[in-house]
Amino acid sequence: MNVLLTNDDGVFSDGINELAVFLKDYYDVVVVAPDRERSAVGHAITMHKPLRIKKIKDDDRLKIFYANGTPSDCVKLGIDVVMDKKPDIIISGINDGFNLGTDVLYSGTVSAAMEGAINGYPSVAISLEAESKLSDKAMLYIRKLIDNVARNGLPKNCLLNVNIPNVSDEFNGIKITKLGQRNYTENFTKRIDPRGRDYYWLAGKVLENANDEDSDIIAVKNGFISITPIQLDLTMYSFIDNLKNWDMSI
Repeated sequence: MNVLLTNDDGVFSDGINELAVFLKDYYDVVVVAPDRERSAVGHAITMHKPLRIKKIKDDDRLKIFYANGTPSDCVKLGIDVVMDKKPDIIISGINDGFNLGTDVLYSGTVSAAMEGAINGYPSVAISLEAESKLSDKAMLYIRKLIDNVARNGLPKNCLLNVNIPNVSDEFNGIKITKLGQRNYTENFTKRIDPRGRDYYWLAGKVLENANDEDSDIIAVKNGFISITPIQLDLTMYSFIDNLKNWDMSI
């Protein structure tokens, strides 16, 4: 089975390298990842400058490339330029830090998996609680999930978003979840550069929103691995009929 692996933390991050080394014992793995940190770039693609690719590893079952683009660029390059055989599955991760709830709208990790789904490939985004070590048990869960996706497939325009908590002993299990609500007390810290010009750093803290028990946020909080199916269609169908009744005649 051919696996295309990418991320948004960059090609030299621990998560993608640990996963690549583990997966190459079972699959043919091609890594195409950004040349540097690209967290929170969302689904950005590069249109106004050239993209460049460099190969840094070429083993029998593991090939590693980096590109000067975004995670979504890397997926496109992997499919259309780098891989001799099309991928059977696309994996984005392992991200350093959760991608929960509404965070998926900012996430380069999740957006890379979305790009895979847009192109018709079964795709999975995987994130690990920040500053955690990936356990052998978690690796086995990931392999089992990959095999399940290969065997069962995914619906068209669907991807899986996986979040793995940091637990000292055993996971409480796996929960199939929905996206929760994740908000922040955002504020911008103002600084002055040496030339007297203003600049700003985005700061803030996560708010403890009230979330349902079947949300991804509550699942990882309780020590479960969360798996959330996400669809590309963002239409709010329940509001369509109401919106049709608005007076918007021209």
